[in-house]
Amino acid sequence: MKNFTHYFYDYFILLDFTEASAKYLNMLSLLVILLVVIFVSDFIARKILLQAFSTFAAKSKTKFDDLLVNHNVPRNVAHVVPLVIALKCIPIVFADFSAFESAVELLLKLYCVVLVLWIIRSILNTLESFFKTLPRLRDKPIDSYIQVLMLFLWLIGIGLIFVMLTGIEIKTFFTTLGAASAVFLLIFKDTILGFVASIQVAINDTVRIGDWITMEKFGADGDVIEINLNTLQVQNFDMTITNIPTYALISESFKNWRGMSNSGGRRIKRAIIIKAKSIHYLTDEKIEELKKIQLLSEYLTQRQEDITAYNTNNNVDKSVLINGRNMTNLGVFRKYIQNYIENHSAINKDMTIMTRQLAPTPQGLPLEIYAFSSDKRWQNYEYIMSDIFDHSIAAVPYFDLEIYELSNYIPES
Repeated sequence: MKNFTHYFYDYFILLDFTEASAKYLNMLSLLVILLVVIFVSDFIARKILLQAFSTFAAKSKTKFDDLLVNHNVPRNVAHVVPLVIALKCIPIVFADFSAFESAVELLLKLYCVVLVLWIIRSILNTLESFFKTLPRLRDKPIDSYIQVLMLFLWLIGIGLIFVMLTGIEIKTFFTTLGAASAVFLLIFKDTILGFVASIQVAINDTVRIGDWITMEKFGADGDVIEINLNTLQVQNFDMTITNIPTYALISESFKNWRGMSNSGGRRIKRAIIIKAKSIHYLTDEKIEELKKIQLLSEYLTQRQEDITAYNTNNNVDKSVLINGRNMTNLGVFRKYIQNYIENHSAINKDMTIMTRQLAPTPQGLPLEIYAFSSDKRWQNYEYIMSDIFDHSIAAVPYFDLEIYELSNYIPES
């Protein structure tokens, strides 16, 4: 009787083990089949969607669908198909293993959150690229807005993942998150400042992509090539890249040359320093000599007549040159430079043209040329300015003037 009892006991133990093994084998078989189905469905969905989008993009005139393909939107959307299949089949595969079913289902839900964020990110990247092709939005800080939107979406996604892992309610989580907002403000200080700065820059139209700006504090002198949430990138004229915090645009001083670019000319503002001791009155003989200069001939004739009439009417004793009214070599030279600039073909005649004296310095008397070149391109602008000063400096000796030079200066080797 005892042996018979042991026989039945061993039989049922073996039966239980065989049934458990069968369940495991069944689960593994279904899991392998499911993985194959997921892989095949993902491959087919990607092929179909990519082919459909590519065909449609080739036939359509808009660039938006091309950008959708370039930013992998169809590829990311295709991953939804195997995910749905997996969620529907998991209860069947793990029918006898509820613990496994819950764990795998949780992983799939977490993957679902990440996939949705990834799809939204690719769509937003597509919108960013598309907006940059529109002329009226090309110079706007689109990057900043996209980054801020993605930041909020990632925060929401992380919150949902945390809720799924911990099992707490969403309302409780976000209430706790609100209480911890001070910590987040400290962590994301630069991001928040950059976001505020981006909005102010966009509303006030302070800086656009393509603007030439100068910001000495950061060593920036060149064109703005990108404005994003945290940094503004400037490609300097030596082809280096300077990164400036976006919030520095509202907290620091900088120069934007857009006004010059949009105006009718580029300013020339440079002075020649004349030695004070070389300035003197002009004699009649020197005036007659200077009349040979075509730009001065008419002016000197009229001016000399006016001065002679004044001195005669007022019985001025001209035995001493300082008496009465006279012309000086510096005054005539200033008039010559004024006439020369006014007749220069590269100067914008509708903008300010002026040759003026500045305050005397220990080196001499600066004579400044103030005008605007019609051509605003840097290389041409420099050529025009150099041409004007080449001529002006070469003309100085004709008026018996001297340019200041530091005689004891030794250049660095």
